[in-house]
Amino acid sequence: MPGLGKHRRPKQRPIARKLAFAGTGGAALALPLISATTAGAAVTQPASVPAATSATLPALKPAAEKAAAPLTYSVSVGDTLSKIAVEHSVSGGWQALYEANRSTIGSNPSIIRPGLKLSLGAAAKAAVAKATATKATTAAAKPATTYANNLDGWIRQSLDIMAQHGIPGSYNGIHRNVMRESSGNPLAINNWDSNAAAGIPSKGLLQVIDPTFRAYHVPGTSTDSYDPVANITAACNYAAARYGSIDNVNGPY
Repeated sequence: MPGLGKHRRPKQRPIARKLAFAGTGGAALALPLISATTAGAAVTQPASVPAATSATLPALKPAAEKAAAPLTYSVSVGDTLSKIAVEHSVSGGWQALYEANRSTIGSNPSIIRPGLKLSLGAAAKAAVAKATATKATTAAAKPATTYANNLDGWIRQSLDIMAQHGIPGSYNGIHRNVMRESSGNPLAINNWDSNAAAGIPSKGLLQVIDPTFRAYHVPGTSTDSYDPVANITAACNYAAARYGSIDNVNGPY
């Protein structure tokens, strides 16, 4: 019992401290929350801890979605898959570009129509692994091809290289133009026309001048413009860029 003349002091109820967790997506901030049972108690928050809300997150979402959105390219006259892949740095080359757009292009990667919309971004990247695996499997299963050292062998080797680079053309289209331009002589040279007068005579099976040969030279072939396979492949690459295919060439080009 309290002593006489003394009044009991009311006990102050202790302030209870708790931690409240504010969610911010995948992270959580522990915020001090001060509560009291007495009237007039205030809730305080240290100024050093910034308030985190989810209101700022939606602003980041459109940018992320935009970055992930695939890029597209509209095919123009003279385009080839190889040319598009090189110009737009498509990872995996024309093979990945074709795999990503097979349903749009169709069964023949050598034929792409002007106006086609091709995916260059996410879809093409997703096809890289598949194209690489397919190529490795095919190379392991298929023995090395040998080609005859004659016009037939040169054309067939060129066609295989062209297929790897997405350059269109057929055996008959190449053979027809070779016979008109050089009669099948890989060392043929034109020393009488305007090109010859300018110091850049037409050379080889498909009579290509040196500047054109260098501009349309296909990696993996010889840098000698007289080399029959290099000459055919560069000429077909040029014809594809200018006429759509060597098959469309039926005269001087």
